[in-house]
Amino acid sequence: MFQSIDTEGTCILRSLAYSRQMPKRFKDSIFAGIALASVLLLIPISATGQTPSYRAPRTADGKPNLNGIWQALNAADWDLQGHAAAKGPVASLGAVFAVPPGLGVVEGEEIPYLPAAAAKKKENQANWVKMDPEVKCYLPGIPRATYLPYPFQIVQSQKNIMMSYEYAGAVRVINMEAPTKAPADSWMGWSNGHWEGETLVVDVTSLNEDTWFDHAGNFHSDALHVVERYTPRSADTLNYEATIEDPKTFSRPWKISMPLYRHVEKNARLLEYKCPEFAEEIMYGPLRKKPTN
Repeated sequence: MFQSIDTEGTCILRSLAYSRQMPKRFKDSIFAGIALASVLLLIPISATGQTPSYRAPRTADGKPNLNGIWQALNAADWDLQGHAAAKGPVASLGAVFAVPPGLGVVEGEEIPYLPAAAAKKKENQANWVKMDPEVKCYLPGIPRATYLPYPFQIVQSQKNIMMSYEYAGAVRVINMEAPTKAPADSWMGWSNGHWEGETLVVDVTSLNEDTWFDHAGNFHSDALHVVERYTPRSADTLNYEATIEDPKTFSRPWKISMPLYRHVEKNARLLEYKCPEFAEEIMYGPLRKKPTN
């Protein structure tokens, strides 16, 4: 391709050079334009067409600095897949509790359920107000904790990385040394991490089967395995990816991805959102704690 361009350019230049009728100033402008075009054509372009990747500031041990308060700004907690706005479950609240539209965060837009699991998902969706663990203020699990409509904080050290979530006071610690095994399944699972260049990779196992992915009833079994990737893309954004594997529920692994945004307010911090008392009516009905006043 470059040889062809060079040949054609040479012919044009020769024609112009031998043209004695063209004003010199005009010929000079043409020469300059052709020269610039030739340079631009010969500049190598990467296969992805992207600019060089962002390099984050470093911590004392030389690793990318992810410290900060982050939040997803999307409708993934309502439904991981693309969806239109819809009437909310409580008609008397009108638009206040309506379902916001979302573009979807699932790669390929398909969640590859096995047939029996697909039927269970539909049942969950039809009854999500009663069945969604988030409604009951249960811990959200991974990856849902990342894209709830609440911020979370990353506190980074050489041996461990703590992620603290505003919702329900959830916390998890990512082990950054030799991988270890969980003593038992839990709501937030067991996290082992390592660095791949600019990317924090977190392998999450031992998640119990009681969390959901969203209000739409997307769920998993106790065989869930999640691999997360946190990659800085600018000073105040991260790219988040989670590959989800569960052979009891899905026919193949699938992936979600989204940007996370840093809170840059001068006084940014996590606030208290302990929600068990908000869920007592749903959880206990007449057995709930009576108000003191």
